[in-house]
Amino acid sequence: MKVPTDVIAVLGHAQTDGPRLVLAGTLDRKLYAATAKVLEAAGGTWSRKERAHLFDGDAIDAIEQVILTGEIVSTKQQFGYFPTPPLVVKRLIEFAKLESGMTVLEPSAGQGAIASAVAAEGCVVDCIEVQDANAAVIFDADYANLVLVRDFLTTEPGTGYDRVVMNPPFARQDDIRHVMHAHRFLKDDGLLVAVMSNGVTFRSTPLTRDFQGLLSATGGGLHSLPEGAFKESGTGVNTVVAVIPKTT
Repeated sequence: MKVPTDVIAVLGHAQTDGPRLVLAGTLDRKLYAATAKVLEAAGGTWSRKERAHLFDGDAIDAIEQVILTGEIVSTKQQFGYFPTPPLVVKRLIEFAKLESGMTVLEPSAGQGAIASAVAAEGCVVDCIEVQDANAAVIFDADYANLVLVRDFLTTEPGTGYDRVVMNPPFARQDDIRHVMHAHRFLKDDGLLVAVMSNGVTFRSTPLTRDFQGLLSATGGGLHSLPEGAFKESGTGVNTVVAVIPKTT
């Protein structure tokens, strides 16, 4: 079931608290009816007493897939590890403006689809990946200068990198958390290039506002990717590329 863009925007502004979802502002009758229909299809039930839509589990989990994909699907996605398709890797490389000898980090590297392409450009690549099996693939391929097997969000920056190129997990706005943390790993005048959910273009959560503040402060920008860019990786998530410099 395709979800209208105006309903997706409404869900992007909704407030959630455990199983409760509260719509923000006043909606006209037609838009409210369309939004309520989507919430019901996603598992929500209107509670007059609570003045909210209630879900069996966390409301954010129920609506996250709608916001990210623009669809209601029958199976729950976690939006964790989805390999970066070759055409998306190509776009990331173009935005990164790599030069031979640059130091580059791919955090939450998966099996290194991005890192291997970066290494082919003559760069010195480090990877951080939390899953042992994925890290082993990178180890065996033998193109990375360093592979750290750990949670990226618990890793503190060391020596700065010329570039960070990444495809972070998206669930519960983890893409924002990862990107804002990764920006700390850049040298002055370095550049971060990341795939992100297009939810960063319209949501109004505290995390989204923090991210928009980073874009504004650094002169960064967002660039759309084609619809279905990650279809071959098994997800219909709608995505953009964030290009964020490290200003001095």
